[in-house]
This record gives sequence, structure tokens and C-alpha cells, in this order.
Amino acid sequence: MASPGQILRQLLEEHGRTPGWLARELGLRSKQSIYNWIRGVAPRDVSTWPRIAEILGVPLEVLLDRPVEVRTAQSTSRNSIHILRELIALPGPPGQERAVREAVARHLDAIGLAYQIDPKGNLIVGADRPRIVVTAHLDEIAMIVRRVDGDGRLRVGPLGGLYPWKLGEGPVQVLATGGPIDGVLSFGSVHTADPTSNVRQAESGGLNWDQAHVLVGRSAKELERMGVRPGTRVVVHPCRRELLEFSPWVGGYFLDDRADLVAWLLALEALGGPLEGVMFAATSAEEVGGEGALYLLSEFRPEVCIALELGPAVVDAPITLDDRPTVWATDSYATMAAADGDLVADVAGSAGIGIQWQALSSGGSDASCAASHGLCARPFTLGLPMANSHGFEVIHPGSMASLAKLTAALVERIVGGS
Repeated sequence: MASPGQILRQLLEEHGRTPGWLARELGLRSKQSIYNWIRGVAPRDVSTWPRIAEILGVPLEVLLDRPVEVRTAQSTSRNSIHILRELIALPGPPGQERAVREAVARHLDAIGLAYQIDPKGNLIVGADRPRIVVTAHLDEIAMIVRRVDGDGRLRVGPLGGLYPWKLGEGPVQVLATGGPIDGVLSFGSVHTADPTSNVRQAESGGLNWDQAHVLVGRSAKELERMGVRPGTRVVVHPCRRELLEFSPWVGGYFLDDRADLVAWLLALEALGGPLEGVMFAATSAEEVGGEGALYLLSEFRPEVCIALELGPAVVDAPITLDDRPTVWATDSYATMAAADGDLVADVAGSAGIGIQWQALSSGGSDASCAASHGLCARPFTLGLPMANSHGFEVIHPGSMASLAKLTAALVERIVGGS
């Protein structure tokens, strides 16, 4: 049978509420008491549980005697899918990750972990002077307005490594200052033999961003009044932000890095919070050069950075699309030390986790970018096996829990002296 603290945590999650909200409803000065109750410290005032039951709108016997589901591999996988579905539904282009950051913060509240947000938008949990930093990034690849044509068409380019053929024509959303504006990413019609048309150009040269525009059905003057200008972000429309479950895989946009954020949360929970000397950071603007991590690590220069990433299924570094994490031996920015490769292999073997090795010819992570700037001594990049990177991405649903398990085990081993 579960304790009232466990039940309280589950009820808050089910109601979409946070410990901070409950503290305010109870008239408490700090939410720390709520965290303590969730952890099992009984409140001093015996009237507290009846008041909480009333606030949450549940019978007192539910709060005091409700069983909590025993977490199995299957239930962990379903919970991972639930969080992943929530995160991919939210827009988070580089430099505008607030919606995703707030969602992650709500999950940290639910497991009773304090956090802070730095000026770059990184969400930070744990040590002030860390030896180890574990990252997963908040942002997604997106588009950015380059100019607004006189007829109201938006000319856009990539923000991060996005190719136009990865999205194709379809609904998008312009994140204007005055509120989101629906639009359609467009490349023009096909019924023409004109050699200057996009369709004829694409026959020989492929699509590029110079051929793309976004139709929004508004004039240039209207768009100016709504705050649309060069620099405005354009993202995949909410109607396309669905998770497709097709056994044995799941697919959707922006599993890089939302699925890794799920693993990041699961690892934190498995560790019971960050260990001494360990910081967990959900970083901003990774897709545009690892800006968030570089800002953060320039202050602390930790010994170790562990980045949770994708493990792309590519021709020259093949992987199997299953639940075994990938380990980047090298990428465009840095190469893992041989001894650290041995360490990961030993940790995985001891934990009973199968791993897949990759030597990538293109790409980078928070860890490798930081190492290339001299901001960490030991970069580790652990990935989720993924098809169709930077497009409609596909993973095995069990890979998030496996990556979390490997991450937690590696952190514990390094803290213990490796």
C-alpha cells in the first residue's frame, strides 16, 4: 500500500498541478513542506491531509489509502510515451524554448526537485560547482523568417540542421509577437514546363530554402503590426505534432531531443535527484551550435559532460533500431578518450545494458561541442537509436528507459571514483 506522500505526488500529476500550487492553496510560505510530505515526512498539523483532500477534490480515504501502480518495464515505457507525447506537442525553436522548459519544470516539481533557470534559458538541477554535468536539450530544429515580401509571403531559412525536403509542404505556425499565426510551408505548383519553376528546378537540383515560402494570408502591413519580422521563428504546426505508435516503434517530429529529455527525467528520478557534485541541465539552443551548454559550462568547466542525444541510423555508422543505447566514440567536434570508452563498456556490462557503438562522420552534442572549446575534459555522448534524424524520427519506445538506466549507472560509477 502506498504512503500518503506517494499518493499526493500521483494526484498532483493527474491534476496537472505542482507542489508550488498546492503550497499557495494551503497558504504556506514555501513549497518545501510539500516536497517533504511527498518524500514521506508527515505534516505536523493533523488537519493537513483533510485540507489537501478538499483542495484536490478527492475523498480523504483516497488520499490516505489509495494504491499506487507498481512500476514495471511496461508501465515505465507507457509513462515515457505519455511524457514524450506531451513534450513534442510544444514548440521550442532555438532561443524560444519557454513552453518546453516549463513542461520539464512541472515534472521536476512533481518529483520534488528544485531547479533554477540561468540567463541563457538553461534549466538546472543540482550542484553549484559540478564535477559532472548531464545534459539534454530543450530546443528543436525550426525555421526563421529572413524577409517579408510585399505580398505577405514569408521567406524562411533553417534554424539548425533542417532541410526543406524533411518537412515538405504542410502546415506551420509563425510565432509572432502578437500571437501564433497559422501558415503553410510552400514550394509552388507542379503544372508547368517553365524551366525557372521550382518543380523543374527540383528535378535536377533538389529543393533548397531559396525556393521555400510560407503563405499566411495576410498583408505585409498586417504582419508588421503583429510583430512578424526577420528573426521571427516558424515551427511545425500543432496538428503535425502527434506521436505515431506503430509496433515495435514510435515516430514523430523532434524526438531529438524530447525523447532524451524523457530519459533525462527518468535518470534523475532513478538517482533520487542529482548526486553530490552532479548537475543535470536541460539546455537551450543546442541546435545552433550548443549555445546553451557552452554558456553554462564556460562558468563551471566541469571534468565530465554527459550529453543525451540521438543515435542516428546512418550508412557509415549503422545501428539497430531497438532499445539499446548508442555511444558516440567520435563525431565532428570531439573524440571520447579510450579509457572512457572502456568505462562505458564496463558500466553497461555490469548493469546488464546492451550498447551500440558509433563513430559519426557528422554531428555534435553538448558534450563534444564543449570539449572542442576546452570547457570539459571528458565528453560522453549517449544516444537513442533513431531513424530519419531531423525529420519524422523513429525510435524504440523502450530506448528511453534504457538510456536513463545507462546514464544513472555511469553517473554513479564516476561519482564513485572512476
